[in-house]
Amino acid sequence: PDRITAAKAAAKAFVLKQPDNVKIGVVSFASDASLVQPPTTDHDLVIAAIDRLRLQRATAIGRAILTSLDAIVEDEGAGGETDLPSSVLTKPQDPNAPQKPTKTAVPGAAKAPASIILLTDGQNNQFPPPLAILDQAISRGIRVYTIGVGTPSGAVLSLEGRSIRTALDDATLKQIAEDTDAQYFLATNEADLKKIYENLTTELVIRSQKTEVTALFTLVAAMFSIAASGLSLLWFNRLP
Repeated sequence: PDRITAAKAAAKAFVLKQPDNVKIGVVSFASDASLVQPPTTDHDLVIAAIDRLRLQRATAIGRAILTSLDAIVEDEGAGGETDLPSSVLTKPQDPNAPQKPTKTAVPGAAKAPASIILLTDGQNNQFPPPLAILDQAISRGIRVYTIGVGTPSGAVLSLEGRSIRTALDDATLKQIAEDTDAQYFLATNEADLKKIYENLTTELVIRSQKTEVTALFTLVAAMFSIAASGLSLLWFNRLP
């Protein structure tokens, strides 16, 4: 099948393997990015959103990351409109600002319980450059897994009767994944793509467990008390 059909099939298979309580959202991007399905546990809605995706011209990877981050932040109910990651686009731009992240990824234990899977078969050609806004993900502990479809050498695709040349920006996709403590995957065919999503199914498993520690501290205190009583009997022939 063509690339979009293969990508949809792999993505839907990935969704179907997720636990019922996992929220999944869908962002589409071309010359701009839009949230086509907010994060939800209704995976039927997610699959329907994937089915609606269509090929378009241009590739706005930076905006796709910001839109995905907005969806995560809004779903968590954190911050107002001015605190959303995408608000950096409305702030005055410094032409001398670094085009690479200035922050380093937070430690694994402090990672957010949310991740982004970014799939593209092209290179960014829209504002902003992806690496220039990556601090918005790094500071929140959100990993951005990247999947490149195709080859760095590129290919000519047909879209609405027009021939479009597209090539992967391997270096940028690798850098996005590395800087957010995630992984980059290259899919040169449909089998690769299916395997990647299968790997991601296990990679993204997060176990969250609450443990009652009060009883543990009480037990430790009791053990110290017993030990103290034993030593008191041994040394002074009486209990404390």
